[in-house]
Amino acid sequence: VNTGPLEPDEYSCRSSSAVQPLLTDLYQISMAYAYWKSGKHNNTATFDLFFRKNPFKGEFTIFAGLSDCIDFIRTFSYEESDIEYLRSLMPHCEDKFFEYLQNLRPDDIEIQALHEGSVCFPRIPLMKVSGPLIMVQLLETIFLTLINYASLVTTNAARFRIAAGKSIKLLEFGL
Repeated sequence: VNTGPLEPDEYSCRSSSAVQPLLTDLYQISMAYAYWKSGKHNNTATFDLFFRKNPFKGEFTIFAGLSDCIDFIRTFSYEESDIEYLRSLMPHCEDKFFEYLQNLRPDDIEIQALHEGSVCFPRIPLMKVSGPLIMVQLLETIFLTLINYASLVTTNAARFRIAAGKSIKLLEFGL
């Protein structure tokens, strides 16, 4: 799957989403500030998203969460309350940095990925995310969270289906 640039009218209200730009750690925000401060924030960067071990000591993983990542970038924006919270954590940062964050959009992000539902294996990239350094940095932890959880649940469901066989109805997978 390859996403091109998103048009500004594709952004929608994100208030109904549980996934927000602050679903990250302070390290990512601090690095974003360092890139902005040094003038490197618009340099092009790429990261590969992969995992090191299959869950449940299994032999495979089912890739999931791509649609969640795409939905997230379509609605990405920092709200005023996000900016105020970041100001309280990072009082040493200039106001212009927070203004920059509030206007930051993932317009130039490109994602190449396996198809959702694909069988995948450790240390093989599931996604390749490219774009401005600051934006790629800010997406990394969120994408890891979305992909890791969705893939864990999907893999667990597949393992239950394999163990139960095709004729048994499964109602609860549990972790």
